[in-house]
Amino acid sequence: MSDPTRVGAVSLDIDGATATITLQRERKLNALTPEMLEQLGDAIAAVRTSEARVLLVLGAGEKAFCVGADINRFADLTSVQMLGGAALGHRVFDALAALPQPSIAVLHGATFGGGLELALACDLRVAATTTTLGLPEVGLGTVPGWGGTERLVELVGRGRAKDVILGRRTLDAHTAHAWGVVTDVADPEHLQATAATLADRIATAAPVAVRLAKTIIDAAADGAPSRVLEHLAGAVTSSTEDLAAGIAGFRTSTVPQFTGR
Repeated sequence: MSDPTRVGAVSLDIDGATATITLQRERKLNALTPEMLEQLGDAIAAVRTSEARVLLVLGAGEKAFCVGADINRFADLTSVQMLGGAALGHRVFDALAALPQPSIAVLHGATFGGGLELALACDLRVAATTTTLGLPEVGLGTVPGWGGTERLVELVGRGRAKDVILGRRTLDAHTAHAWGVVTDVADPEHLQATAATLADRIATAAPVAVRLAKTIIDAAADGAPSRVLEHLAGAVTSSTEDLAAGIAGFRTSTVPQFTGR
């Protein structure tokens, strides 16, 4: 059953196994305010404790996923207040990255600054062919402040990250795909279906195994040894009803129905 919730300019809808967070500030190209960051954090916390198995993150309207921080709101902050805003953004985006459920950013149109950093905090990114991406902060006299310098390097390497950030390079969807910034590209009219298909593939897999696999991948990226973590995770899954259902489905050539137990 759908469970729509809207707080300010961020909405959350949980429909069965799929949760959807949507930035709802279309007139301002979904530019993020401090209040929106707080609301986004609340929505992420609600997803964590829900029965959802996958999260989609969207921006309302046709022009932009998100153009980053609302400069008019952040421009007049003192240095201490700016530090607090940076800490808030990191806290919210880190919570998104640490969700047990895999997350998919569904990108279209302008995806810049904090908007790209939001997308980078998701596990996967699907982009429309009309998407343009960049981190242009140095052109405004500042730097990416919500994890972009770290997460972009993880995806594309130091040299290309410097090209995007220092050179203020704007990536089109196909270049972003070739570089590994986005995982799939679709025509705008097929974007939602492409994202939904990916979400369904995740949601219909064994939930415990999916969560453990995400944890191991993230830990491996931080230097943890897979030879240890995979053994432990395998031991955990060996006792689940889902593994028994998966093996039975394999033997009988039927599709298993995983319950997360």
